[in-house]
Amino acid sequence: MTSALHPATTAEEAKRPGRWLALSVLVLAVLLVAVDATVLGLATPYISEDLAPTGSQLLWIGDVYSFVIAGLLVSMGSLGDRVGRKRILLWGATAFGAISVLNAYAHTPEVMILARALLGVAGATLMPATLALIRNLFHDPRERSLAIGIWGATASAGTALGPILGGFLLEHFWWGSVFLINLPVMAVLVAVGVKLLPESRTPNPGPWDLTSVVLSLVGMIGVVYAVKEAASHGLGWSVPVAGLLGGAALYGFVRRQFSLPAPLLDMRLFRHRGFSGAVLADLLTILGLSGLVFFLSQYLQLVQGRRPFEAGLAELPAAIGAVAAGLVAGRAARRFSVRSVVAGGLAAIGLALAALTVIGQSTGYPLLGAALLVVGLGAGFSFTVTADVILSSVPKEQAGAASAVSETAYELGAALGIAVLGSVVTGVYRGFTGPAGTPAAAHESLGGAVEAASSLPAHTAGPMLDAARQAFVDGLTLAAGAGATVLLAAAAASWFMLRDQRLDNAPHSAD
Repeated sequence: MTSALHPATTAEEAKRPGRWLALSVLVLAVLLVAVDATVLGLATPYISEDLAPTGSQLLWIGDVYSFVIAGLLVSMGSLGDRVGRKRILLWGATAFGAISVLNAYAHTPEVMILARALLGVAGATLMPATLALIRNLFHDPRERSLAIGIWGATASAGTALGPILGGFLLEHFWWGSVFLINLPVMAVLVAVGVKLLPESRTPNPGPWDLTSVVLSLVGMIGVVYAVKEAASHGLGWSVPVAGLLGGAALYGFVRRQFSLPAPLLDMRLFRHRGFSGAVLADLLTILGLSGLVFFLSQYLQLVQGRRPFEAGLAELPAAIGAVAAGLVAGRAARRFSVRSVVAGGLAAIGLALAALTVIGQSTGYPLLGAALLVVGLGAGFSFTVTADVILSSVPKEQAGAASAVSETAYELGAALGIAVLGSVVTGVYRGFTGPAGTPAAAHESLGGAVEAASSLPAHTAGPMLDAARQAFVDGLTLAAGAGATVLLAAAAASWFMLRDQRLDNAPHSAD
């Protein structure tokens, strides 16, 4: 078995000066992307009121960012391997800041949709580049595990900070402020990153195959669109068309990668059991979690009557757990085993979701807070270790492409989770029986019911809201049960697929 770290490399590069300061620059980018992914949900009602988009346009404002990111992650990760990961990170950060201004001052729905799509292009350059640069900054496996833990902890902190920061800004400023907060962060990232980040790229990488880029983009957008459209509007004609087009494009992408001398994504990476197991674990984990996370903020605000800022604070235990677990996950995986930590973390999330199947409209915060804390701890352990496994399973020259696969699994899992588990919540909710005089809009969403109640007499509004909230909680508990099942299945799959996997494994070493 060859060593993952040659002696010469250890002496010259494993203790690169300034590597921890460079890491601080990378986590700024992670923090920004994580915050930006969560603040839009809070700002959507204000955007809707100001720009007056149609229902279809509002969906595109919410979805086009994730569509474009999912479609371009692999391509941008591969581009970074070719032109330089530092270069593409700084380019992407500069573009992200500039396009954020366009988002903040969009004056029509069409401009907003375009701005969100362009922000997705810039965002697709950031996450793969940050993780790939960590692979090249930290050659010592133990230091790399800690660095990845800090990286993952920052992403978790950003996810929690988004609703809190967004709630504060929306209570004091106009909705565009949630985008303008990107500017100072990106300015610091670019100014400091120019000096501290080392450049790294793949030697003799071959051309960047544009046909593969188009196939990847069309394939991912087609599949994600079909899943979301099926959940939102049922199996209309556009769902099978988009799904078949996306599936055919992804099939063509895979076939083309095997035929190219310098592929955009080396499909042989999936022959490594640790790599495939870690990617699958990430996808299933996000699938099981995302539907719950998507609807939990609505539960806290529309069912329990919390303000946006208070609801953001209520979700804080998940971030605290993830941060704490992420910082010790690498050490735990070395002391016990990779599969024990990953499978144990996923099982813990599954059990926490199972506990949420008993919540009601007036469930006290101790149960919610405890469940969220366990979810955060489990996610912190599993995501940190799987990220480490993915990076340590490939040569450092392919770090960008491997990181992009990890992020693509995340985006695809989120889309599937919101669509599948979201359809469970929506399906149960729409079946509630309200009193005579309940408007049709109340059956579309809980937000619609709350809005409709304001124009109804008290003897109708009260019973209607109670029935609507109970139906929403029934759907949420059913989705939590489905998510728990997915997470427990992911734990079992990880236990078998990650056997004999170690964080110090050499890339492509003999198993």
